[in-house]
Amino acid sequence: MEMNATYTSFVAIGDSFTEGMSDGQPDGSYRGWADLLAARLASRTPGFRYANLAVRGKLIGQIVDEQVDRAAGMNADVVTLVGGLNDTLRPKCDMGRVRGLLDEAVERLAPSCGRLVLMRSPGRNGPVMERFRPRMEELFTHIDMLAARHGALVVDLYGAPVLGDQRLWDVDRLHLTAEGHRRVAEAVWQTLGLAAEEDWRAPLPPAAPPGWSSRRAADLRFAREHLVPWIGRRLTGRSSGDGRPAKRPELLPYTAPLIAQRTAPQTAAIDGETAGLS
Repeated sequence: MEMNATYTSFVAIGDSFTEGMSDGQPDGSYRGWADLLAARLASRTPGFRYANLAVRGKLIGQIVDEQVDRAAGMNADVVTLVGGLNDTLRPKCDMGRVRGLLDEAVERLAPSCGRLVLMRSPGRNGPVMERFRPRMEELFTHIDMLAARHGALVVDLYGAPVLGDQRLWDVDRLHLTAEGHRRVAEAVWQTLGLAAEEDWRAPLPPAAPPGWSSRRAADLRFAREHLVPWIGRRLTGRSSGDGRPAKRPELLPYTAPLIAQRTAPQTAAIDGETAGLS
């Protein structure tokens, strides 16, 4: 990998992780690691272009059908593909089909871009995630194989213990906080051969675990605001991304959002509210 390489365009495809949930902004929009990475790449290269086709809730089949050919046609210097994890979290998941669709996506993307970046997604620590961990690890093993076959890069977020820390996860227990997204952006930055600005794997400062009452309050809030609506969508066959357009559907010159220009960068508060079910 060429150190301090120059990249002139970036296309991100995937689901809520790449859309940027739950890195919320004051205007109600989401930022996320891909937007942070684009801003940093744009600061080095005049005329830098960026598209983000990711939409929350998308399964790998939807990503292939709705995003892959569009991204391939943009012929960007960098394309990131993160998908399949939503499939593994479904009660019924055909892992053979998931692997086949990932094969299809990579085979269509790799020849059309300068650098294809795949990821081993982070996994939050906690008993609920243990149920799905074998599927996740099967997915990540396949991603490693695809990367080796097609010359893609892999960002190993799953192998970074800090990204399993419950304090880096939002109250929905599915999405990283702003601090988590910031660390992912740094991880991709370094994987692309750019000089490290920090150690994104550095552990959080020690903190006393939340007490019983705090954990129960967090559990109740999680169930009321996130678990019950999620179950409702599963029962009715709906998705949080139904009818939602991509956040940046065209590969256009990057300009920082006005909200980002008005506000100083902030590190997400780290507290005990995101403790896992226990």
